Amino acid sequence: MVVRFRRKVRKLRGRTRTMGWGRIGQHRKKGSKGGRGAAGMLKHKESWMKKYAPGWIGKHGFTSPYEKKEPQQSINLSQLEEMLIEGKAVFVQMEGNRYVIDLGSMGIRKLLGSGRITVPVKVIVERASEKAVEKIKSSGGEVQVLQENSEQ
Repeated sequence: MVVRFRRKVRKLRGRTRTMGWGRIGQHRKKGSKGGRGAAGMLKHKESWMKKYAPGWIGKHGFTSPYEKKEPQQSINLSQLEEMLIEGKAVFVQMEGNRYVIDLGSMGIRKLLGSGRITVPVKVIVERASEKAVEKIKSSGGEVQVLQENSEQ
């Protein structure tokens, strides 16, 4: 900060180490400035905080990167067969003697190989595990994978 009155500075020049601030160290570190960093924001710096940083206190939101990540919707072969038998599968068409199921239109992105399937089906899906593809082919069906890298 600019000092306008030079008289005190000129008078004390060469005479003293502390320039009118008492003992050595009384005008040095953070003790003379109310503490280090955010110390005293709810005590002696509260009026400063209300004026210059009104949003200092409280929670202001944080979105975890895991929350932003879209959940991977998947289905097992046993669930797929159960849907077919009970008639819950909405996006199903018949092609010859087998069902054609578009899992992507149902919001399912990956086909997993748990369980077994006895009905011949043609499944259109974004991703599929190797076991799921193998089991569907052994039951007389086929899998149309939309992405090249099927296992992730």
